[in-house]
Amino acid sequence: MKQQHTEKHRMLGLKIAYYRKLKGYTQEQLAEKINKSLAFVGAVEAPNVYRTVSLDTLFDIAEALEIPAYKLMKND
Repeated sequence: MKQQHTEKHRMLGLKIAYYRKLKGYTQEQLAEKINKSLAFVGAVEAPNVYRTVSLDTLFDIAEALEIPAYKLMKND
């Protein structure tokens, strides 16, 4: 991951956590819905861990959370 994008990855993880909680899902429930491990979801959401996410996974997450993918990428 490029150093210049670390803040974007952190914000992505925070947004995933926000929308997951808004939906009422645990990390485990989201992990099951996207066929990933609990450790993966935990690492993506952790603000101090910079875990990359593929576009396919991003789309899976957005679908599981029933939101448009752009909401996860948009910088407010």
